[in-house]
Amino acid sequence: MKENPTFEQDLASIHKLMERSVKFISLSGFSGMLSGVYALIGAGAAYYLIQYPGSFFESYSYSSLDKGVQSELFIIALIVLIASLTTGLWLSARKARQMGAKIWDVTGRRLFFNLSVPLFTGGLFILICAWNGYYEIIPGVCLIFYGLALLNASPNLFDEVRYLGYLEIILGLISTAVPGYGLVFWSLGFGILHIIYGAAMYRKYDS
Repeated sequence: MKENPTFEQDLASIHKLMERSVKFISLSGFSGMLSGVYALIGAGAAYYLIQYPGSFFESYSYSSLDKGVQSELFIIALIVLIASLTTGLWLSARKARQMGAKIWDVTGRRLFFNLSVPLFTGGLFILICAWNGYYEIIPGVCLIFYGLALLNASPNLFDEVRYLGYLEIILGLISTAVPGYGLVFWSLGFGILHIIYGAAMYRKYDS
C-alpha cells in the first residue's frame, strides 16, 4: 500500500499546530527572568526585614519572628506571587494573539488543572505548617510543591520545564534538611534558577 505524502504532511502540520498552541503558554523566557527578578527583590526585602545587618547567608530561626513580621513576610510573598502570575499571564496572552492561538482552550484548561492541584495542596500544607509553628520548613515546602506542579504540568510544556521542576524539588528537600537557610534556598530556587531558566528559554525559543 502506497503512503500518501500529502496526507502525512497534513498530519505533521496539524500536530505542529497543536503543539504550538499548547507550548506557547509555557513559562516563557522573558517572564521566567522577570519572575526571578521579582523573587530576588522579595528576598532582599525579607532580608532587610528580618536579618539585616547580619549576613544573608547565616542561619536564622524564623520561628522566633513575631506575628507582625510574619504577616509582613506573607505580604511580600503574596506580592511576588501576584506580580509573577500577572506578568506570565499577560505575556502568554500577548504571545497567543501573535500566534493566532487561544489561551483558554481544552489544553489550556487541562494545564491549569495540572498546575493547580499541587499548588493548591501545597498552599494548604503551608498554612497548616504556619498554624502549627513550623516556619523553618515553609521555604522548602514552597519549592517542593512548586517543583511537583511543574512536573505534573510538564507533559504539556517544553522539556526544560521538567528539569526546572526537578531542581526545585532538590533545593526544597535540601532546604528542609538544613532549616534556618530558607531565605537562601528561596532566592536560589525562585530567583536564580528562574533567571537562568528564563535566559536559556529566551535564547532557544524567543530570540
